[in-house]
Amino acid sequence: MVARLILAATLTVATAAGAAEGPSVEQRADWDSRLAAAKTKQKEGVAAQKEAEARFAEEKKACFQKFRVNDCQNEAKQRYVTAMREHRRTENEGLAAERQVKAEEQADRAACREAESQRQAASLPGRAAATEADREAAARQRSGKLASKEAQARAGKQRRDADAARLREKRLKHERKVAEKMEKARRHEAEAAR
Repeated sequence: MVARLILAATLTVATAAGAAEGPSVEQRADWDSRLAAAKTKQKEGVAAQKEAEARFAEEKKACFQKFRVNDCQNEAKQRYVTAMREHRRTENEGLAAERQVKAEEQADRAACREAESQRQAASLPGRAAATEADREAAARQRSGKLASKEAQARAGKQRRDADAARLREKRLKHERKVAEKMEKARRHEAEAAR
């Protein structure tokens, strides 16, 4: 029991030290072998319990062939109870070993999560500065695009205004020409009518 506690404490310290990269190959192999041994122990305990139950049933049945049936059955029951206690203890040792391995794995996962959390917290100021720089660059780019679009819009408006003024001038010139021609035609008619 003391050896198990020492082993657990050693593994816990080793787990905390190597938490950043997760369990090592050796640690994983150790856990797997210990889990397999625990499962085997549990299966042995369950199988032995079933065997003890079958043996008890046979002995109980055989006791009916003897003169002192009750004494025989009581002795058989004592052997059965003793065997069942031993086999349950074996099964429980396997369960305890499995719980121990699972607890170590859980502690390792928690240590990994904590190390990852600390690593992220440590990189947070750097990431925040980079994010802020990215935001500022994006804002400058947006303001540059906006200024360019505004300049294009002003140039477009000036071009449209100039086109409209040229068109008005052309129209006025055309209307004056038409008016002059109409006046000339009226004068011509008036002279022709005289």
